[in-house]
Amino acid sequence: MAEPVSCAPAAATIAAAAVVRDEDWAEGLAYDAHGDLWVSRVRRNEVVRYDPSGRVSATVAVPYPGAVKLGPDQRIYVTYGNFLTNLVPGATGGGVVRIDPEAAIPEAETFVSGLGMANGAAFDAAGNLFVADTSTGVVRIRPDGRIDTEWSSRAKHFGADGILIDGNALYVTLYLSPNGRILRIPLDDPAHATVVADLAAGPGAPPLPDDLAIGPDGLLYDATTSGRLVRINPADHSTCTILTGEPMTSIVVTPERDFLVGTASGNLLRVRPTD
Repeated sequence: MAEPVSCAPAAATIAAAAVVRDEDWAEGLAYDAHGDLWVSRVRRNEVVRYDPSGRVSATVAVPYPGAVKLGPDQRIYVTYGNFLTNLVPGATGGGVVRIDPEAAIPEAETFVSGLGMANGAAFDAAGNLFVADTSTGVVRIRPDGRIDTEWSSRAKHFGADGILIDGNALYVTLYLSPNGRILRIPLDDPAHATVVADLAAGPGAPPLPDDLAIGPDGLLYDATTSGRLVRINPADHSTCTILTGEPMTSIVVTPERDFLVGTASGNLLRVRPTD
């Protein structure tokens, strides 16, 4: 579908520059309860904590980390095994670890293992964790760490990547889809997914939809590894590119209510929509 022409471009600045480009690939972003920023550096096999001044205050070893999320218990949850060898259906090298930000020396402890290419993650209001396993689909994990196999069996979507939850709706990007598809999955009826949007605006390179966030305006925003930040209105399925540039991998709303966007180079971008 063609994008509307009324999309005002966003203003972007580098909030933190990569130390070593590409090696510092920023795969996931999250703020903890203290306002510290946690960034997963997938190629460095570590998750890094930055205080509000930008100083590194902790580094935690995690193998090929993906999404970073603040859990209802105020711990930081990180998917791991976000590597191509785990993309093969049946792979079991991925999972989720959790980190106590209050620890003097934060360390990762295993929360669940045996997943495939664990990537995106989101919590619902009941404390269930949903993981976008790129090799199989969406996996529902109960608060005690047990996998809900029955629910998960009804949400098989190869290529699942970015994920977020808004009320009873779970939104997931299909990274490997040729049209850049984003699905809406009802939490109470996962077998009946519907299409929210296709990010392809015409012929060319695949859109590669990655991480998702809900903006202050209530709309969806998707960071794409093809180098676009796309605004999506689920109500009418319209899409609009607000920023183009380097490959974008992750997105989070900042305490100041704009966006922080992670990139494949490792740069962190502060993005302020202008409309």
